[in-house]
Order: sequence, then C-alpha cells, then structure tokens
Amino acid sequence: MYKYILIVLSVFILLSCSKTNEESKMIPIEKPTSDKPENIILLIGDGMGLAQITAARTATNNQLNMLRCDCVGIQSTHAADKYVTDSGASATAMACGEKTNYYTVGVDTDGNPLTSIIELAGNYGLQTGILTTSTIVHATPAAFFAHHTNRFAYEDIALQLTQRNVDFFMGGGKLYFDQRTDGLNLIDSLLAKNYEVVENLDQVSGNKKTAVFIANNDPQRYAWGRGDVLGNSLESALSIFNKNEKGFFIMVEGAQIDWAGEENDQNYLLAEMLDFDRAVGIAIDFAEADGNTLVIITGDHETGGYALLDGNLNSNSVEGGFLTNQHTASMIPVFAIGPGAKEFMGVYENSEIFYKMKSLLGFK
Repeated sequence: MYKYILIVLSVFILLSCSKTNEESKMIPIEKPTSDKPENIILLIGDGMGLAQITAARTATNNQLNMLRCDCVGIQSTHAADKYVTDSGASATAMACGEKTNYYTVGVDTDGNPLTSIIELAGNYGLQTGILTTSTIVHATPAAFFAHHTNRFAYEDIALQLTQRNVDFFMGGGKLYFDQRTDGLNLIDSLLAKNYEVVENLDQVSGNKKTAVFIANNDPQRYAWGRGDVLGNSLESALSIFNKNEKGFFIMVEGAQIDWAGEENDQNYLLAEMLDFDRAVGIAIDFAEADGNTLVIITGDHETGGYALLDGNLNSNSVEGGFLTNQHTASMIPVFAIGPGAKEFMGVYENSEIFYKMKSLLGFK
C-alpha cells in the first residue's frame, strides 16, 4: 500500500508541474476585481469527510490543493426525513436551498419542483457547467438540473437534461440517452439543440454547447484508466466560459470518493481524492489569476465511517479503517477562496450554501 500511495503521489506531482497548450488557453482575461464574484466553481467530493481529506493530505505531503483556501466552515448534511442523508437530498439542499426527502432530487418534501442555482444562473445569462466522474444522471449532478421524487429514474432525468440550458456537461451514462426503453434517441435531441456531442475532450471545438459522454454507463475508476478527464474537462469549460462577460457557474463532482467508501477500499479512495484535488487546484489557480471567481469545495456527506488508525509522515502513508459501507451523518467541512469566501465560514445547514451563492451572485 505504501508503494501505491507513493506512485500516485509522484504521478500527481508530475501532472501539477506540467503545463499543456490546453492549460494555456484557459488563462483568465484580466478583469477588475470586486468583493462579489462574477463566477462560482462549486466542487463536491461525494462522500468526502475530514478523515478522507486528512488521508489525502498525508499522501500529498501536505500539498493538498483544497488546503490553500483561507476560509473554512462546517455544514450539516441531514435530510428532511432522515438523519443520515443520501446524495440526492444533500445535493438538492446545496443546489436548491431546501432540505428534502431521501432519494429525491430537485424537489421539496411534497414533490414540488425547486429552482436550482444552475437554473437561476442560466436565467441571468451566466454560462453553466456540470462535470462528474459518475453518470451525468446520477443523484448529485441531477439535483442541479432535474426535478424528480425518485433519484433512480435515470431515463426521466436524462430527458430533463435535454430540456435544460446547461452549456457544458461531462459524465458517463450515455446509454440513458441512446439506448432507452422508450425508444427515444436523446442524442438527436441534443444535436437539434445545437449541442456538440463527443466522447473525448480533444473533439470539443468550444463553438457550441457541449455534451461529453466519457462512458456508456459508469465511468472507470481513476486507477483503472479513467485518466484526468475531471480536471481536463474543467480546463475546457473554463477556456470557453472565460469569454462570457456575464460570468459562469460550474459544479464539479468527484463522485467515486463515495463509491470507494462504500467498498471500504482505501487505495481506491486515495486515488479518487487526488484526482478530485487536481480539479480543485485547477479551479483555485484560475480563481487566483482571475480575481472575480469564487471557489467552494465541500462534500455532500461522509461515506464509510472512515477513520485514520495510524500513519507515517515520512513515507506519506496512512492506515485507515471503515465502520460501515454506508453513509454517515458527520458534519462536513466547506473550504472557500475568492470574492465572498468569508460568507462560508461558521457552522450552518447545507441548504445555506445555496443562499450564500445566490446572494453573492446578486440573484433575486
């Protein structure tokens, strides 16, 4: 295990030190700074609690990007009807500003649709993006664009995505668009709405709305060959959105941190944490150069009851254990940097994240 952690660390150090042509394209256009952001990048580590962060901090020799943030808060994750939440209810609280029921997305406790921060941003002329290492119709991304009392109604949720105005999305789950039980081909629907539909970021032209399907169903683990698609897709979106005078809102999810916790697999967990943190670093680098971008990093809940039993700072290794293969009710840290970051200090419910973002962007 120690060798594995050192190999992963070495790969990420090499990646962070290299500058590609694509990275140079996303250098922000200089704009006057203010105390309120024009843009927000919200990064959600699904299943990421303090122990997961501490393990990743140890593995990176205290070089974890999210720890560059100067403002830290704590959010409570419980659902409206359960003490231990699921991703649908917790993501809905952050996306829409209301605690809701377990296994629902984008609706209140009575099943009525809620307006998400992504929908509001689109109404105000901001460009919007949703990026995930899960399927694009999974609970966390779905909470930002869909309204359904069943988070597992993937075909219905895919149909709703084609009816929204998300400018750039990336994830797996292509089969819910073109291999449906109702016979519809939603890829054709996206093309009719002037989307560029691709399976590789190299195919993105930046001249149209963009749908990137990285897998037919669930994307691979990072360690099994998924590659740096999460961070690279954020770079692609930033290079496109940076040209929009009205700003942008992007939600980035490191989804498989949660899956690793459910499998009680520490190696899987660390690889996914480091992949997520690379995207965090890209977001913070952009925000620091831009001056008008707020970056928020948090989790939706903790998964696995992960605990650190021992470790070694000299070898950057940890020995962790798991209490369960389910979610837990632990409170979750919130890191923020950029204009408005101080608003995320303190202790609050996860639903307050929506109102803080909405107020900072000047939405009514």
